[in-house]
Amino acid sequence: MQFRLNFSPEPEHCLLNLSDRMTNLENHKHFDCHMHTILCGHAFGSPQDYVEDAARQGISLITFTCHIPMREERFSQEGIRMHKRDLPLYREMITEARAHGEDLGVEVLYGIEAEVFPDPSSMEDMDEILHRESFDFVLGSLHHQLPAFRQWLAEKDYRKDSEKVAAYFDCLARGAASGRYHSLSHPDVIRIYGTLEEPFDPADHEPAIQDFLDRVADSGTCLEINTSGLSKGDFVVHPDPLILQWALERDIPFTIGSDSHAPQMVGQHFDAVLKEARKLGLDRLHYFREGQRVAVSLD
Repeated sequence: MQFRLNFSPEPEHCLLNLSDRMTNLENHKHFDCHMHTILCGHAFGSPQDYVEDAARQGISLITFTCHIPMREERFSQEGIRMHKRDLPLYREMITEARAHGEDLGVEVLYGIEAEVFPDPSSMEDMDEILHRESFDFVLGSLHHQLPAFRQWLAEKDYRKDSEKVAAYFDCLARGAASGRYHSLSHPDVIRIYGTLEEPFDPADHEPAIQDFLDRVADSGTCLEINTSGLSKGDFVVHPDPLILQWALERDIPFTIGSDSHAPQMVGQHFDAVLKEARKLGLDRLHYFREGQRVAVSLD
């Protein structure tokens, strides 16, 4: 049964009506659609601080995407994600940041970073949140470094790197087909955090990745250019430029996010990354408002 993000959220959870939002909506040229709040336990600064840093850089739209609550302990809790009881506070924080952004010329949107996982029963509570909340934007992330996915790999007896990589990208492809997510975040993050034994080279796993990209293209789901890869791990943007090139050959649409966990990280590495991505053929980026995709030309 597919899960499509075409539902109408409950009115009491709508942050603002569309008529209350900024005009000139198509004029956003610079935006950052992945950042966190202190509610996840590993980020710093207030949402207003992120708004102010965006304004200083000429970024006119930001989307907060804090980690979604999950019921099971194996998805990690303290220091990783907000509790379910924190959702009203999260809405309030974004509402206040939005008001601050209006004064500074920065539109603030309400997003979430949801989990991708192969067992649908583990995501039932998450699905209830996605149905209930009026998220503008839903990222899908497979956090392979958490106990949940590593336990699942062990249960399947996947020991070789090739098996782990194939399983990871298959799960992401199934996530894209599910309709839960608008964009898949840091889609090759399997390459860092120690799940693999050997350094990751996408060319070594081309069949699995090409199959993943075919399925993403069929689903219409976006992939995310996540610039945090340049600040950690192997210091390469997500996805790897080769994967980015393969995706562009299929006309897969892209969102962009800094994955900021501190205000000074907003928009980090965007200029350098987009310069190189344009050489590969990237000519537009996308953001989501009220679940609707908006394309912005890079020209």
